[in-house]
Amino acid sequence: MTVSIAQDLPIRATFAGLRVARVDRLCDDAAAITFDVPEELAGRYAFRPGQWLTLRRLVGGREERRSYSICSPAGAPPRIGVREIPDGLFSTWLVRELAPGDEVEVLPPGGGFTPELGRPAHHVLIAAGSGITPVLSIASSVLADDESRVTLLYGNRTAGSVMFADELADLKDAHPTRFELCHVLSREPREAELFTGRLDTERLGRLLPALTPVAEVDHWWLCGPFGMVNDAQGVLAGLGVPGERVHHELFYVDEPPPAPARESGGPVGGSEVTVLLDGRATTATVPADLSLLEGVQRVRPDMPFACKGGVCGTCRARVVDGEADMRQNFALEPAEVAAGFVLTCQTFAVSDAVTVDFDA
Repeated sequence: MTVSIAQDLPIRATFAGLRVARVDRLCDDAAAITFDVPEELAGRYAFRPGQWLTLRRLVGGREERRSYSICSPAGAPPRIGVREIPDGLFSTWLVRELAPGDEVEVLPPGGGFTPELGRPAHHVLIAAGSGITPVLSIASSVLADDESRVTLLYGNRTAGSVMFADELADLKDAHPTRFELCHVLSREPREAELFTGRLDTERLGRLLPALTPVAEVDHWWLCGPFGMVNDAQGVLAGLGVPGERVHHELFYVDEPPPAPARESGGPVGGSEVTVLLDGRATTATVPADLSLLEGVQRVRPDMPFACKGGVCGTCRARVVDGEADMRQNFALEPAEVAAGFVLTCQTFAVSDAVTVDFDA
């Protein structure tokens, strides 16, 4: 292993213990958790609407990390929405056991699923299940601009499973002419047949043109399980919406993301992978069957990660030298990929030497 120091690179933020200020029950299996950020950490934990927080805890002596989207508007204390997953190591603890006054280890905000505030625009938000969490933050922040409009299409199974139902209703009451809210339920009939069923290709193809003049929408925000996001992207492409206007984030609710394919594509003896992180360069030999994250993590345990499924984007870095193969990507925008960014948990070295820059 070789190590060098570059003094002019930024230092990546580390975990800090944040006190739980409130735990609000949203429905039977979901809660919202508000953190109290001390004044000396206020700058580090200031967030943009649509970003997320990564939480850490030890379970049976093993470190576990999970990322949860922030649901509060810009300028408010950070608040996350959590839906319990059966037997979930993290979600059950957060929803059922966490109490005000408890301390949780939290990384500063991350993520690029964020709108540009202060510029009047019409935003259409499509969410399903717990995908409402960042969407609520985006909607409430955008509506603070008196010239912006929001249309929200929100899918759930039943009325009782709707997260943030009261807050969405309050937002509608506060902005009756600029906020259109449409609930779609898949297991509970609604008065209008159009709003009963799953948010799939067929239903989205009927709903979107009926709700709003598609060509006049400035930005589309999609958040939910892979199937819904994929269907919505296809429908929007079919309606002629330019790809740069469509932004997405995935929530794996029904099943975990698939593991990356591990067929060997790199040198038989492994590759020399150099990681630039927090102003420090570390080089390690990474076997062809290990991702860049897994390979270098053995000598750099501070490598940033959360889901390891290519969904959250925490392990994003830029390939600045050599060749690497990103097998899966559910987090990066096309422009980021074109600029050389990869998800290191899904990326394998192809050339004899590869350098990735987390500080880029």
